[in-house]
Amino acid sequence: MSQQRQLFGTDGIRGVAGEFPLTKQSTYLIGRALGHDLMRSTTNAQAVIGQDTRQSSAWIADRVAEGLAAVGVDVYSAGVITTPGVAYLARSRGLAAGVVISASHNPWTDNGIKVFSGDGFKLTDERELAIEKEIFALLQNPAAADDTALKVPKPSLPGEANLRHAYVQSLAAGVSSDLSKLRVLVDCANGAATAEAPELFRNLGIQATFIHISPDGKNINEGCGALHPETLGKIVAESRGQFDLGVTFDGDADRALFCDAFGRVVNGDGVLLAAARDLHAQGKLKADTVVATTMSNMGLEIALKNSGIRMLRANVGDKYVLEEMLKTGATLGGEQSGHVIFRDGDATTGDGLLTALRLMNIIVRSGKPLADLVGDLKVFPQKIQNVRVREKIPFAQIPAVQSAIDAAERELNGNGRVVVRYSGTESLARVMVEAESKEKMEALTSRIAAEIQKALGA
Repeated sequence: MSQQRQLFGTDGIRGVAGEFPLTKQSTYLIGRALGHDLMRSTTNAQAVIGQDTRQSSAWIADRVAEGLAAVGVDVYSAGVITTPGVAYLARSRGLAAGVVISASHNPWTDNGIKVFSGDGFKLTDERELAIEKEIFALLQNPAAADDTALKVPKPSLPGEANLRHAYVQSLAAGVSSDLSKLRVLVDCANGAATAEAPELFRNLGIQATFIHISPDGKNINEGCGALHPETLGKIVAESRGQFDLGVTFDGDADRALFCDAFGRVVNGDGVLLAAARDLHAQGKLKADTVVATTMSNMGLEIALKNSGIRMLRANVGDKYVLEEMLKTGATLGGEQSGHVIFRDGDATTGDGLLTALRLMNIIVRSGKPLADLVGDLKVFPQKIQNVRVREKIPFAQIPAVQSAIDAAERELNGNGRVVVRYSGTESLARVMVEAESKEKMEALTSRIAAEIQKALGA
């Protein structure tokens, strides 16, 4: 059995800024451990580092950069930039790695460190485990962890605007349609998208109106962005035809959600349906297959099947979607939460800005509004209930919880789904139930969540 990682979750290292593993000392040591990993495989290694708009992102970026520089890695800063922007820069510039300081959709008090290798893909679990071992070794070695080791010269971090501009230009160059007639409301979540979205949409002539574009270090994701798509939907609905669609990003803009002209939210399942049919019609959907996750609605599976498209399910986490895509050769995959990965180009991770452009492209080329593109997606009632837990014990080892899950599956008898899993980024158990009726969905979700609360509740 493979060893469990303790620091890295499904999307890098994450926690409360200022607390382990995101203290001044540990972030420096994470930089050192990563630097050693890079120098083992690349002489004269170079890395790019980018960050979101959280209050803590700048000092964490500095500490990680100092750790990298202390072992000989040259570090470039892209400043505030989206996560996929860092992946693009690492890949396009032949660097050894790209490092992102962000906690994505988490509250502003949290932060995180995620790493892309030089090919633009997230690190493998095995490589993350090897880096972890070195971090713990450094923490236990007083000489390595001594504050004297922290007195390295601060690395020079040049070229921020140029790096961001290069990423924006690459996105704009991939657009083949005239998007200038589209009227779009854009919610930047007071996050990383504020640094690129205005320039990108302006370059393409899109009639864009921006909201939540004034980050203050504490308002990232607050009542806005992809965590709260209803905020966007309400404004679009009340505008009475002023907008053709709305787009909303999360804190690091690696995902996007949408609303149609009536303000109805369109999540990642809807985007996958529209994109899959579009690629299928062009003969670009390899093996007529889409990779989704265990959380994608049964309604998506049925709608795709009606179009002659097969849907595979991967574990939750865009890195696991990508692994399945690379294994099967699929050109499209994604999550209900809005991570969508297009492999018919050179994207290596979910990219909210790219997803927005691709969907707008489909709307313009098809001549159909977003509401029509996803009109036949009949969504099964679905509920996700989070339970805060004190530890993550496999559910199969807790008889009462496993019994509740088994009973729910028997009751659904194939006309619905139960998915119970732990969050990869927070101390939460997630209970998801789909059923044909809302009443059954509510009852089964509550029953399972209650047993988890009894056994593991924080």
